[in-house]
Amino acid sequence: MQESVSVDVAAVDASPAELAERVLSLRVPGRRVIIGVTGPPGTGKTTLINAVLAALPAEVSAAGVPMDGFHLSNRVLDALGRSDRKGAIDTFDAGGYALLLERLRRRDEDVVYAPDFDHGAGDPVAASVSVGREVEVVFTDGNYLLSDTGPWLQARAVMDEVWYLDTPDELRLSRLITRHVQAGKSPDAASAWARGTDEANAVVVARTRAHADLILHNR
Repeated sequence: MQESVSVDVAAVDASPAELAERVLSLRVPGRRVIIGVTGPPGTGKTTLINAVLAALPAEVSAAGVPMDGFHLSNRVLDALGRSDRKGAIDTFDAGGYALLLERLRRRDEDVVYAPDFDHGAGDPVAASVSVGREVEVVFTDGNYLLSDTGPWLQARAVMDEVWYLDTPDELRLSRLITRHVQAGKSPDAASAWARGTDEANAVVVARTRAHADLILHNR
């Protein structure tokens, strides 16, 4: 396994209820709150978002919009010769993601449809997530939300906060291997991908850790 880049920034423990209160404190009448959750592959970003969504008051309308919906399709990756690096920063439509967040920020459409990612098929699925005008809080998760190049900076400017989730490497790897097996890889192939391609991406993501508004422990 490759070594992650060490950054001397303290992580904190916070419960879903405490994080929900943090989100509520960011609300301004008529304005939508957009929170990003980032961290290396397998760190539990979607699980954290679901927990915070469940902790928000019932009267607060909220939704989750994944960055993974902007994976380039397998057909495009094949044409570009990048299939063996799927999940790397240049295998996403960063510009499309930034434009979606800008539409969500404007909140001037009755509904915005966002893509999702089908882990079973290994491909994005268009218009799978609907975000109505009434939605007050949007969570978005992905590996590269704090990257400082090109459209990633444009996307970051739209988010009110970005939280970085710190998870022990062995726990991350175990989750990733399980995910890849469930998607159809053999255990050996799943382990090789998690410790190779995924871990190379994890090193890139770890370099952005210090730019987060909040760094959270995940044990």
